[in-house]
Amino acid sequence: MTTDYRSLIRNIPDFPQPGIIFRDITPLLADADALRRAVGDLAARFNGLEIDRVVAIESRGFLLGAPVALEMGAGFVPVRKAGKLPHRTYQAKYELEYGSAAIEMHQDALLEHHQVLLVDDVLATGGTMVAAIDLVQQAGAQVAGVAVLIELTALNGRARLGEFPFHSVITY
Repeated sequence: MTTDYRSLIRNIPDFPQPGIIFRDITPLLADADALRRAVGDLAARFNGLEIDRVVAIESRGFLLGAPVALEMGAGFVPVRKAGKLPHRTYQAKYELEYGSAAIEMHQDALLEHHQVLLVDDVLATGGTMVAAIDLVQQAGAQVAGVAVLIELTALNGRARLGEFPFHSVITY
């Protein structure tokens, strides 16, 4: 059965600032069957690969990344906003479509032999995901792929990701 994810994603115009259409996934998260299917769809493209860790980006990425890790039998690694992790971290700075920021990951979260799947809710300009790829590479681990629930194709973020295997469940 195909899930109509679009009917479960609310469009919020002018949030967090004028001109941005925010794709609110909370109705999808509230639907247990749709959430289960979305997690399965995020993982499916990478089934058969030896994924050691799923790395997900704060904050909505956590809501998808942790269950994807369970689905794949992998560990979960959070990537957080700068200053939120209590141990030694790697840091990567990036530009958003509406500002700039930095993200961090614990230095002991990944080992050099780890194969990593990066997960987030939305790929827009690609800045956050490129920064997350940088964190994985700083740790010496290998990016096996990138999976997002929503890809905003007009912003061409995928082009910034290079040749890493990429999968989006929904495109706008």
